[in-house]
Amino acid sequence: MSEPTEIRWRPSALALSFATSTAASLALAVIAGRWQLISFAAPLLGVLAVLQWQRPHSRVQVQATPPLVRCFESEDARFNVAVEPTASDAVLELRAPVAPGLRVDLRPGDSDRATLCVSAQRWGRYRVPVEVAAVSRSGFFIGTATVPVGELFVYPIADPQPTRLPRAQLPNRIGTHLTRHRGPGVEYADIRAYVPGDQLRTVNWRVSARRGRLHVTDRLTDRAAEVVVLIDTFQQPLGPATDATQRCARGATQVVQSALRSGDRAGIVALGGHPRWLGPDIGRRQFYRVLDTILDASAGHPTSGTLAPRAALPPHAIVVAFSTLLETQFVLALNDLRTRGHPVVVVDVLAGSPFTDELDPIIAQWWRLARAGMYRDMASLGVDVVNWSEQISLEHAMHLLAQRARRR
Repeated sequence: MSEPTEIRWRPSALALSFATSTAASLALAVIAGRWQLISFAAPLLGVLAVLQWQRPHSRVQVQATPPLVRCFESEDARFNVAVEPTASDAVLELRAPVAPGLRVDLRPGDSDRATLCVSAQRWGRYRVPVEVAAVSRSGFFIGTATVPVGELFVYPIADPQPTRLPRAQLPNRIGTHLTRHRGPGVEYADIRAYVPGDQLRTVNWRVSARRGRLHVTDRLTDRAAEVVVLIDTFQQPLGPATDATQRCARGATQVVQSALRSGDRAGIVALGGHPRWLGPDIGRRQFYRVLDTILDASAGHPTSGTLAPRAALPPHAIVVAFSTLLETQFVLALNDLRTRGHPVVVVDVLAGSPFTDELDPIIAQWWRLARAGMYRDMASLGVDVVNWSEQISLEHAMHLLAQRARRR
């Protein structure tokens, strides 16, 4: 339930017409010398004199059910709104306000109730307001009040295509990623002689009968990965850099969604403000917890975090970072993760130069050369960088990384 809000009152059209008639009557009485007009304007002048004491002091309180709604982009969310006036000297009416980034549709119900349909085209956290229009009992004053009634969490929509992950040392946990380790699995690896301790169900009876001694079939294990998404929330310069950071949330959502669908554990770390992280876990609930962390990180906090906390990343977790690579502290955090033994992949979401004005061709060439040199320096430290342009999908960009790693 929202806090009681004062209504801002102003004279109504009726009060303005009274004032206009009074002023016109007094002016004509002075100009034409008609005392009858003064008699006509006297009652109106008396009404205007007592208007100051007739101003209402109403406060309004609006309750929305539910107070918090979560949805995806372009989906409709509904709030059941009920107004509760704390004074009875006004007549109240609910109206749909103009909210930036939101499409609000008010469907009236009873006299003091309505249904508020809200949708947003862009992900983020929104405060859903309701405009209350009031008319005093005398009709001489009208007022309005904009009351926030609830919160709307709009999640970004991710591409349903699966995202490839780089090869890394996986923990000993059953999953869907085929490894070169031998153990319980499905894929064939080799046939070897039986040793005490091998399970009888692994015995290859055809080979054992042909060779005259017991042989078993070795298979490759399928293990699960632990994926941690790192997003850059440092302040960016205006222009293309700011536009590119909006893609970090969509890329992080796609990576987490693909990992959880594959049975992997996924988590998230946000660097750039107050450090926020969510440890790796499995399940659909974890997916929505990651989205809530992304929305909290996008709200903005004072800059204080430079390195990823050790408690947020389990050993040998795969780190997929989304950044414009314009902040030195974020690059230092990537190098720190690599020295801890984590395989790190950086997805560069910046397309072109971060400058809004047109550059000289020579300066633009220098910018591209400096960017390529930074890629090469980070690769020498073991941090692979993938350029994610607007023309290709994230799955395609990560596929090119897998091909490049295979050629090495």
